[in-house]
Amino acid sequence: MAAALGRKAVDYVRSFCFCLTLFCFPSSQHFWGPVANWGLPVAAFNDMKKSPEIISGRMTFALCCYSLTFMRFAYKVQPRNWLLFACHFTNEIAQLIQGGRLIKYRLEKKN
Repeated sequence: MAAALGRKAVDYVRSFCFCLTLFCFPSSQHFWGPVANWGLPVAAFNDMKKSPEIISGRMTFALCCYSLTFMRFAYKVQPRNWLLFACHFTNEIAQLIQGGRLIKYRLEKKN
């Protein structure tokens, strides 16, 4: 009986700590950093509706390098920041698409 009561107490504390972690998550840098960074892929996907002549090749390359660097950071930091990783993964895809649009535009412009 004492062992069962002890297990219940441990389970209660673990569930409380889990709820406390979920409650504190929105007030941590693991939440607000990625939320602020989501502006980059949102802007890139929004720019896909515009003409490719406005795309800056240097900036697209810089943003690709930036996102790759911070994807690695988000994976290596402990605890892993999957929200930041997803943000930079999405931005990497968006920037690669933008880069492809720029290359296609410049090749068509040559011909």
